Amino acid sequence: MRPIGGWVMGAYADKKGRKKALTLSVLLMSVGSLMIAIAPGYKQIGVLAPVILLLARMLQGVSVGGEYGTSATYLSEVAGKKHRGFYSSFQYVTLIMGQLIAVAVLVILQQMFLTEKQLHDWGWRIPFFIGAVLALTVMYLRRSMVESASFKEEDEPVAKRGTIKVLMQHPKAVLTVIGLTVGGTVAFYTFTTYMQKFLVITSGFSKSAATLVSSLTLFVFMLVQPAFGALSDRVGRKPLLIGFGVLGSITTIPILTALGDTKSTWIAFVLIMCALLINSGYTSVNAVVKAELFPVNIRALGVGLPYGIAVSLFAGTVEPLALSFKKAGHQEWFYWYVTGCILLSLILYVTMNDTKKHSKIEEAPL
Repeated sequence: MRPIGGWVMGAYADKKGRKKALTLSVLLMSVGSLMIAIAPGYKQIGVLAPVILLLARMLQGVSVGGEYGTSATYLSEVAGKKHRGFYSSFQYVTLIMGQLIAVAVLVILQQMFLTEKQLHDWGWRIPFFIGAVLALTVMYLRRSMVESASFKEEDEPVAKRGTIKVLMQHPKAVLTVIGLTVGGTVAFYTFTTYMQKFLVITSGFSKSAATLVSSLTLFVFMLVQPAFGALSDRVGRKPLLIGFGVLGSITTIPILTALGDTKSTWIAFVLIMCALLINSGYTSVNAVVKAELFPVNIRALGVGLPYGIAVSLFAGTVEPLALSFKKAGHQEWFYWYVTGCILLSLILYVTMNDTKKHSKIEEAPL
């Protein structure tokens, strides 16, 4: 659903405005969370229960797919030329903050309020209620947002905004977004989403220890994003991307190999932190780089749809691919796979223009 969200919501943002699209995307997330929170179980309504769950997850997929391209576009457009990297880096700050808050809610429920049986029977619904309420609050706040000057000043007819036909006039930019995403998103999902399971099933950590290590690394990773974004405003986007590509290609296999062998939580923390600091060369600037590739009339769709396709094909398959290699007795093949994806993106990083110097975003007025 993420590519569909990038398509539908990106087109809506290019036609109707970034503010309206961002408000709609968080409304869809709220509705999806509320549906999950109140859905009756299989014992009550039979096969309709998983149908409701599937529909709710589809709504959330559309929301997430649309949120990325629109928020990347909005953050890049509202910032002045000198601060676009810094502003856009906060996209990953809020993404990681959401992950950490979700973990904190679960830990609080487990340790302070509910037994394991209560959490299994009905307590799992509580985070979805919280998510629905928070999403409604964000939707209210977004109504007071100021529309970006770039969109307000766009004079292209609505018929020439946010369409696949217009997007196909920018094939190089579309392929660049996909190429940019492959290595960075595979590395990000490997050392964040999959890493907690990796520490348990490969390194032999307890679930609580793996959660602690993952949470601490994510917290530090979140804090450094604005610093890397600000650095890109000074030296350019391309040096950071190349730095990630080169260091990621060299260190991924040694880091994953060492992580698989270590039993020390502190060594695991240092190794994952090294990988995530390297990955920051991508995560901190990827949003602004993609936004700078497209003119305003196709920017949200141009960022959202190709990204949605790439993240679904590559990030979405990280965990099942890693587990299938492990089951086959060749876990090291996954290490080479991650490295190969980073190398592919590195080729693009080296050959592309630095979007800081060749941006298609016009300077926002003071």
